[in-house]
Amino acid sequence: MDSVVIVTGASRGIGAAIAERLAGQGHMVACLSRSGGLPDRPTATPEIRRRWLPLKADVTDVEGVRRAFVEACEGRRLIGLVNNAGLHTNARSEDLTLADWNTMIAANATSVLVGCQSAYPYLTGAGGLIVNIGSFFDKLGVKQNLAYCASKAAVGAITRVLAVEWAAKGIGVINVAPGYIVTDLNRDAMTEGPLRAYLDKRIPRGAPGSEEDIASLVDALFAMDRRFLTGETIYVDGAQGIAH
Repeated sequence: MDSVVIVTGASRGIGAAIAERLAGQGHMVACLSRSGGLPDRPTATPEIRRRWLPLKADVTDVEGVRRAFVEACEGRRLIGLVNNAGLHTNARSEDLTLADWNTMIAANATSVLVGCQSAYPYLTGAGGLIVNIGSFFDKLGVKQNLAYCASKAAVGAITRVLAVEWAAKGIGVINVAPGYIVTDLNRDAMTEGPLRAYLDKRIPRGAPGSEEDIASLVDALFAMDRRFLTGETIYVDGAQGIAH
C-alpha cells in the first residue's frame, strides 16, 4: 500500500515546494488547494508529478476537507499531514472588523484544527507526523497584524496541546514557523525596494529565506527518526526573531 502525505495549500509557494520535496522521497502527496490544480513547480520531474494527487478543497469548508481526506486515503496509508494553507492581510487594530478577524482565524487556525482532527482517525495506532506551518509573528508585536499574529500564536498552541494528547497514539505534531520567505506571491516586494533594504539589515542572516528553506526542513522531519521530538515550534527566520 502506498504511503501518502496530505499537504494543504499545495498549489503555489511554500506548499508546492513541500509537495515536490516529499514526492521526491517516494511518497504519494495529496495536494489540497482551492483550485484543485497540481503544484506550480516547473522543476518537478515526471516521476515526482506522478506521485501528486491533486484534490480540490477549501480549508475553511469542514465537510469539503473531510471528503478530501477520504479520497486521499482511499487505498493508501496516511503517514502525515502538512497544514500549510493560510491567509495574510493587514489592518490597523482600531479598524479591524470582526468579520475580517473571523476570516483570518478560520483560515489560519481553525483550518489547522480541522485538518488535524480529519487526520487523527487515519494516524491513530499507525502513528505519523503532523507539521503545522505557523509564523515567527506568533511571538512578535507587529503593527497592523493583530489578527495574523493571534492566528499564528494559536497554531503554536494547537501544536503543543495535540502533541501532548496524541503522543501515546504515536502521532508527532511539530510547528514550523517561517520568518520572511520569498515566494511567487511577494517576490517583487521582497527582492527590491524599501522592504528588501530593511530586511537585509534586520535579518542577521543578511537576506530573506526561500521556499526551499522551509521545504527542506519539512522533508527532513519526515525522513528522520523523530520518536521523541514533538510539540516544538521550530523557527526558520535567519535569527530575526531573536535579534536585539
